[in-house]
Parts: sequence; C-alpha cells; structure tokens
Amino acid sequence: MKPKTIVAFHAHPDDEALLTSGTMAKAAAAGHRVVLVLATDGGMGLAAAAYTHDPRGLGSLRLAEAQASADALGVAKIEWLGYADSGSGPVLEPNPVGQVRFARARLEEAAERLAAILRTEQADVLLTYDRNGGYGHRDHVRVHEVGRRAAEIARTPRVLEATVPRDLLVQALRWVSKVYRFPPDFDIASFEQAYSATDEITHRIDVSKQLKAKRASMRAHASQSSGDGGDRTLAAFLRLPGPLYTLAFRREWFRDPMHPAGAPIATDILEGLP
Repeated sequence: MKPKTIVAFHAHPDDEALLTSGTMAKAAAAGHRVVLVLATDGGMGLAAAAYTHDPRGLGSLRLAEAQASADALGVAKIEWLGYADSGSGPVLEPNPVGQVRFARARLEEAAERLAAILRTEQADVLLTYDRNGGYGHRDHVRVHEVGRRAAEIARTPRVLEATVPRDLLVQALRWVSKVYRFPPDFDIASFEQAYSATDEITHRIDVSKQLKAKRASMRAHASQSSGDGGDRTLAAFLRLPGPLYTLAFRREWFRDPMHPAGAPIATDILEGLP
C-alpha cells in the first residue's frame, strides 16, 4: 500500500495518549505519516504546584510533554491551532490575553485552521471525537464539531471518531474497582452516558503490539499524573499491572459516520481507501 497520511486531532496534550496513541503508533510503524494536531495547549489542566509554578507556564510545559509523547509514537509532526484551554469547571473563564478559549472559537475560523493543515498534509484520514466529545468536556465536543467541518472543507476522504463502547467501558471499570482503588475524582457513573453505544462502533483496532509505545505516551504527560490532592486517573492507569493494562488498552475504537449500515466491523483504519 502506498503510504498514507493520518492526522489525529485532539483537544489537549495527553488526550492522544488515552484514545488514539496505539493506532497512531501502529500507522507510523507501518510507514505511514502521522501528524498530531492539538486544539489547545492544555493550560487549564489540573496539575500539582510543582508544574503550575513552572516558569514556562503549564501550557508550554504540556506542549513539550506532547512532543515527548509524539516521539514515543513515531509521530512526524505536531501542530497547535493556537487556542487556549477552556477548562472543565462549571464556568468558562475569560479569554487569556491574546488568545481565545477553544470553546469560544468561531466554528468556521477554527475549521479553516484545521482544514489548512489537512490540505497541506494531503490527509487521507482524520481522527477526531464522537458527538459526545467522549466524556463531554466542552473542548472535546468542539473538537468533534470543528473536525467534522474541517474535513468537509478540505474534502478529507475519511473521518474516524475516536470513542469507546460505553457499556463495555462501564462494565470493565466496575470490575476493576472491586480490586483497585481509583482516585477520588474518578466517577464511574459519569461514563454511563459518555462515548458511544457498542452498535455504533465501526472500527476496532488491535494495538496489543503497540502497548509499550502507548505506555510511553501516557508516561510523557507527567504533569497530568498528579495533583496536590494525590495521584490522578492517568497515574492510576499507569500503575495497572501488566495483564490488566493489556486488557484495558489492547484495543482502540472508532466510529465512521459513512460506514455502510450492517457492514462488518473494520480492523484497519485504512481499509477500503483508494
């Protein structure tokens, strides 16, 4: 197969590690060009004081972590759309000086920024998020909206929405919680309306051979592994014993809105491309 170009569009540094890093590493290892595009710098992320007081600023630090993650995955290039993190609190904070929070970005303007990258890279596949924005973060929902419109503008052949089958996810989390104590901020019930139903999944990608790269990608985002109140979800995932980690992360899932109804689940994100 002639090498293809895959653009993975994510809201914040570290999102790629959880949702698509195995697929990205798999494509890169097969000789395809992989580009990571970040909507925001992640400057509103929760982090311990040691990171928030870094003279570079948390956003710059997190972009540097994203580069380390990309290096572990074999990503050819990182682009940042220039937007500020919108945060996950109940109130959308005012825009920082000289920047716009992504949730406030005008759809057409943001889509044109991403479409310019898609055109320049001659992208064959865009990886984005499902309509729920995964677990519903305002920036993740905006990624879905902007990604869909940008692909229309750039006429990108395939858009795959990174997701997780929610019923399988909730079942797995409840089982793991019996043997493992999640951090206080981890609410299993919040996932019951998140991501996508199993019957919406169109692509199931085996990334079991990329788990070393996926772990390295997660580990690169050190600022998101801890807060002043203790370890956070990313750290909990990294501490999972090998067999549990493999069970949890050996597959990545996508939804293709153009996938023919009733067609078998695809196992290759490039399957069927000309």
